[in-house]
Amino acid sequence: MILPGATLGILGGGQLGRMLAIPARQLGYRVAVLAPEGDAPAFGVADHVIRAAFEDQEAVGRLAAISEVVTYEFENVAAETVRRIEARVPVRPGAELLAATQDRLLERALCQRAGAPVAPFREVDNREGLSLALTELGGPLRLKTARGGYDGGGQWRIRDEADAEALFRNGPPVEGRFLAEKEVNFETEVSVILCRDVYGDTRIFPLFENHHEGGILALTRCPARISAARRSEIEDLAVAFADTVGLVGTLTVELFVTARGVLVNELAPRVHNSGHLTVEACTVSQFEQHLRAVCGLPLRPAELRKPAAMVNLLGTEELRFIRLEGVESALRDPGASLHLYGKRHCRPRRKMGHLTVVGDDPDEVVSRARAHAETMRFVKGGS
Repeated sequence: MILPGATLGILGGGQLGRMLAIPARQLGYRVAVLAPEGDAPAFGVADHVIRAAFEDQEAVGRLAAISEVVTYEFENVAAETVRRIEARVPVRPGAELLAATQDRLLERALCQRAGAPVAPFREVDNREGLSLALTELGGPLRLKTARGGYDGGGQWRIRDEADAEALFRNGPPVEGRFLAEKEVNFETEVSVILCRDVYGDTRIFPLFENHHEGGILALTRCPARISAARRSEIEDLAVAFADTVGLVGTLTVELFVTARGVLVNELAPRVHNSGHLTVEACTVSQFEQHLRAVCGLPLRPAELRKPAAMVNLLGTEELRFIRLEGVESALRDPGASLHLYGKRHCRPRRKMGHLTVVGDDPDEVVSRARAHAETMRFVKGGS
C-alpha cells in the first residue's frame, strides 16, 4: 500500500492528468507531472512540474526518482519510456498493456486471445491489400491507421474500389500499417470502465451510453439504455479481460451493441472521457478509484447515485487566451456542474471542458445538458 504523503507520478499533462491530480491532492498525495506542453492543464495542480519530451531520458529519470508509483493519462507515451520507469518504480497499468493498445492490430489480437469479440478485420499495408480486404470482407469498411489517430483522426470509410482508389491515388494517406475492419451496423455505443487493484479486487462502474459526432464523443448518458442481459455480458467480458492481462489500474472498453451481440471497438488502459460524469453521479469518481487501485488503497463501491448526462465542450475556432460565455443557465441549475480544463488556446474540435447534469429523469438530464451547452461559446479574452 502506497500511503498518502507519497508522490504520484503522471505521464501526460492533459485534462485527464489534471482530473487525476485533484483527488490525489485531496487525499494527501503529492503529484509530479511530466509533459512536453508548456501550459499543460495538469501543471496547475501539480507539486512537481517536468516540462520535457517523453523520450527525454534525464527527465524520465527525474520523474522515477521522485515518485513512489507512476501512471499515465493517455496512450501516446512510448512503451519503452514506461519500461525504463518500471525498472525503478511501479507503473500501473504497465508497459505491456500500453504497448498493445497503442497499435490497433495488436489490440485486436489481444482481444482475440482474451476471447473478446471483435468485428472481422484484415491487416492492410498497401493499395492491393485494401482491395483484398474489400473482396474478403465486403464493403463498407473502416480503414484505420494501426498507430496514432485520436478522436476520429486517421480513419476513412471505404465503400468500394472507387473509394479505395481515391484514397490511395497519390500513395498511402499516411505511413505505416492499417486495420481494415468491417463496418458495424450497431444499435448503441457503450463503454464500461472498471478498476482492478494489486490484489485482484475489481469494481465496475455503471455502463455509459455514448454518442459521437465526427468521431469525437459529444454526449454520454448513464444509465445506458440496454438490457440487463447485455449489461451482464459486457461486465463479464470486461472482468475476464482485466484478469487475463493482470490489470492494475483502470481499463475502459468501448463496445458496439448489435442485434446479435456486442463487439469490442477500442481499449484504453486509463480513465476515460465517457467516465467524467462519475464525479457527480457515482459514489466514487473514476479518478479517485484509479488512484486507489494504483496505490493499493481499498476500492470503493462504484454505484450510480442519480441519472446523469455529460456534454463535451469543444472549441470551434482558433483563439488564444480564451474565456467562456453563456454559462449563466448552467450555473443557475442546481444539478449542473461545469468543468473547464484551463487550456488557454482554443482550436476547432479541441476538448476545452465538459458539463455534467444530474437529476431524477434520464431523458430530462440529457435535454438540460444539451440546452445549457448550446448557450455556451468560447471567445477571445483574458491573458
